[in-house]
Amino acid sequence: MDKYLQIEINDVPADTKDQDEILESEFFDTRQAFLSLCQGNHYQYDTLRRAKHSSMMVLYHLHNPTAPAFVTTCNVCHLDIETGQGWRCETCPEYDVCNACYQKDGGVNHPHKLTNHPSVADRDAQSKEARQLRVTQLKKMLELLVHASQCRSSLCQYPNCRKVKGLFRHGMQCKVRASGGCVLCKKMWYLLQLHARACKESACNVPRCRDLKDHLKRLQQQSDSRRRAAVMEMMRQRAAEVAGGSE
Repeated sequence: MDKYLQIEINDVPADTKDQDEILESEFFDTRQAFLSLCQGNHYQYDTLRRAKHSSMMVLYHLHNPTAPAFVTTCNVCHLDIETGQGWRCETCPEYDVCNACYQKDGGVNHPHKLTNHPSVADRDAQSKEARQLRVTQLKKMLELLVHASQCRSSLCQYPNCRKVKGLFRHGMQCKVRASGGCVLCKKMWYLLQLHARACKESACNVPRCRDLKDHLKRLQQQSDSRRRAAVMEMMRQRAAEVAGGSE
């Protein structure tokens, strides 16, 4: 078994930079947000079949942030409304009716104006545009983070440079910290983590970059160790089953 752990790989490409765009989702910001998404849509991981379906749906919400996260129900007939087949009140945040109820004479007795749900094509276009906008904004923010960590000018005209420097100073002086609930510290900590995941500089000037990269490396090593241990245990069990069957 040890020979499988001693294989040396020499054909790793020189450029291992991740080319995928950085994705953001409010459902992955906190454990409670992800739990609410799973509970609201009955995503479960207790069986392989359910885990596959739940994982695919979670990926769908990650890549389509403007798509509704939860099933919409008609307030008249209480049936689920398919995408693009309903009407929503512009004033009441949770009032929706399906096309069938809307088209019935007198089926909808609502005092406010109702607008048609966007179609699948419209929603996909909105999702793509919103995702591109978020990626662009995030890239600019990370570039600003690197600039502010290197800038020494008190009169710098780089947009928002002084604001980020102010966040740096706040982080050094704050007694509450992100763990205590400080909103500014949480915002800065989030940006520092995003930067550390993508940073390849060995002598980066961004605060805590090296510490965060070391922390992420330890987490990856722990994950690899658990995965190797799980594979070894699975192989041991299979070997025991084969040995038991041959007796």
